[in-house]
Amino acid sequence: MRISSDLFHPWDVSPAEAREIQERLRRCVETQDRLGPVEYAAGVDVGFEEDGKVTRAAVVVLSLPDLEVVERALARRPTSFPYVPGLLSFREIPAILDALEQLHRKPDVLLCDGQGIAHPRRLGVAAHLGVLLDMPSIGVAKSRLVGTHDDPPNRRGAWAPLHDGEECIGAVLRTRVDAKPIYVSVGHRLSLHTSVDMVMRVVTRYRLPETTREADRLASAPAHARNRARRTVC
Repeated sequence: MRISSDLFHPWDVSPAEAREIQERLRRCVETQDRLGPVEYAAGVDVGFEEDGKVTRAAVVVLSLPDLEVVERALARRPTSFPYVPGLLSFREIPAILDALEQLHRKPDVLLCDGQGIAHPRRLGVAAHLGVLLDMPSIGVAKSRLVGTHDDPPNRRGAWAPLHDGEECIGAVLRTRVDAKPIYVSVGHRLSLHTSVDMVMRVVTRYRLPETTREADRLASAPAHARNRARRTVC
């Protein structure tokens, strides 16, 4: 999984330069379906150690439709970008790329714990990562970053559109009855309807999809467990 040379950009930039990069890359986002059969879906999550000085990225690959974990990868690197709302991809993606490089199986779709185009400049971590790697990707967030919406109906799989002005930027998805909804948005190479369908394919009885749950479990595991799981192929 390599970044195209014409999309490559440095990560050690100022916030103003980061916003300029987002404005450039947002034009590359594809919001229509361009993907083949999906046999493997990867959950991506990021945590931090040592008061934010170390970025820790976890990637867990699940097979479909059985949702069995087939591979795990964990990467750590010094954090090189400050915490700036709206620019989290510059803080997180370098470590995510390190974790993805460890994989033996290339997943067919990435489900990132964060936003896709439901972002002020339409380039959250899922969209940014998907564009750089030219891979189908989806933002799966626990909370709203931007936009307004009505409450979705209280039934499994129901959703309401998330709007920013006149633009639909995502779906507010009820994954289980009586649970708080999650925020799904296109990352790259998928339509919103396909993104919602894909998330529901990896949801079981919990509010969060299994891709998110497994990646969060690895990213949040105690240090000794993370060391054992640094790269595991099942």
